[in-house]
Amino acid sequence: MSVAAEDLAGFVSSMGADRALRVEESLGGGFYRLRVAEAERRQAKHDVRCVEDAVIEMLRNARDAGARHIYVATTREGDLRTTTMLDDGSGIPAELHERVFEARVTSKLDSVHMDRWGVHGRGMALFSIKENAVSAEVMSSAPGKGAAIRAVTDATSLSERADQSSWPVVEARPDGGLACVRGPHNIVRTCCEFALEERSACEVYLGSPAEVAATARARAAVSVDPGELLFLDSLQELPVLERLRAAADAAELREQAALLGLEMSERTAHRIVSGQIRPLRSVLSRLTHRAAPATGPREVDLARDRRSLRVSREDLEEFSRALERDFDLLAERYYLSLSSDPKVRVGRGKITVTFDLEELD
Repeated sequence: MSVAAEDLAGFVSSMGADRALRVEESLGGGFYRLRVAEAERRQAKHDVRCVEDAVIEMLRNARDAGARHIYVATTREGDLRTTTMLDDGSGIPAELHERVFEARVTSKLDSVHMDRWGVHGRGMALFSIKENAVSAEVMSSAPGKGAAIRAVTDATSLSERADQSSWPVVEARPDGGLACVRGPHNIVRTCCEFALEERSACEVYLGSPAEVAATARARAAVSVDPGELLFLDSLQELPVLERLRAAADAAELREQAALLGLEMSERTAHRIVSGQIRPLRSVLSRLTHRAAPATGPREVDLARDRRSLRVSREDLEEFSRALERDFDLLAERYYLSLSSDPKVRVGRGKITVTFDLEELD
């Protein structure tokens, strides 16, 4: 087979152009000084070597943005995994939605966060994710309104653990803290270790897009009075986590969820609106408080026994969750574990709370 001289020259020229884009200087003897952009690209490939690395970088970004609540929705179809993270942090201006994925772009000019996963604040986290993902984008964000960021990864190019459903086993450390000691190093464990490390700073919720949407809809506090919602031109004016709660019906819920990177069917949206998909417990709560055995007593309906004192189901459930979080004080100091959610009973002139404990060996 013969190759035309002009084609060969073009090929050599293109190879030279590619090298010029990557090499700043040839030092001889097979050594080169790389251009900054090429060095950054190679470092980014090293920083994120599996999907779990991408998840921890997204969690750290949300934490550093001041988020108190972080929702992680993840699902896989074939080789593609979609991970969407919602938070109530400081947010990103619209004009920077694309630029935050460039190298060395950071909001932490005067601070660098050093934690158990290394240095954070170099402006390389989102760039590293973008370089290793099929796609990465800010779905929605604005200053003071939190953020929704979605990344799609390919398991054939960015590996992940085969078992993505198992939860780790947690044990007390000698200093009285908690640590994950057994279980695959999957996305679940990544979220668990982060939640344990940052338990005083933020709460993490992990589930499917539908579960995350149901949880944000049920638990996000709305900062706008119901009457004011009528005067909004768009729900996009609300903080990210409040939009799902403000959706008036299943059709609007599905639309708002899609805008945040949470894809679902209309049937699923109807199930969320009708309460058929229950809100998630936080990662920390699920990790440290094991569910009651199937043969144990039936869970009490928190809203059933109201009698003379009228308390809404939402308020009772929120109160139960608050009690469960506060119980961690005793749990850490005396190595206690709840066998089920705190049971709240509203009676005539009193409210009774029961904490059922796991039996000690």
